[in-house]
Amino acid sequence: EVQLVETGGGLVQPGGSPRLACAASGFTFDDYVIGWFRQAPGREREEVACISNNDRYTHYSGSVVQGRVTNSRDTAKNTVYLEMSRLETEDTALYYCAGGPSPFTPFDYGTNPQCINYWGEGSLVTVPS
Repeated sequence: EVQLVETGGGLVQPGGSPRLACAASGFTFDDYVIGWFRQAPGREREEVACISNNDRYTHYSGSVVQGRVTNSRDTAKNTVYLEMSRLETEDTALYYCAGGPSPFTPFDYGTNPQCINYWGEGSLVTVPS
C-alpha cells in the first residue's frame, strides 16, 4: 500500500521556522519525484517545492515562500523534508506531500500537480496573526 505521511505541522508563531517531514512507503522511493503543495482556506492548491528522485534538482515555486524554503530528501529514511523560515500569517495552510515517478521532472509535477500519482493527507500549519 502506498503511503505518504506528513508530520511537523501545528501552531507556528510569526517568524518561526518549522520543518515538515514526508515519510514514504509502498513504492520505490528513489524512482519518485516528491513535491510539497499547500492549500490555504478559500484558495486553490499551489506548489511549494518539488525535488527530483536523485536529489539533484529542486523546483521552487516562484511566488510561494520564495527564498524561505529548503527541500531535501533522505534516501535511507525514505523521507523528504521541507524546511521553512520567517513564516507569516499568509503561510497558514494545509501542506501536502505528493509523489510521481521519474522521468518526469520536478518542474513537470510542480506545474501540473494533477498528474501526480500519490498524495498524503496533509499537515496543517497555522501561523496566528
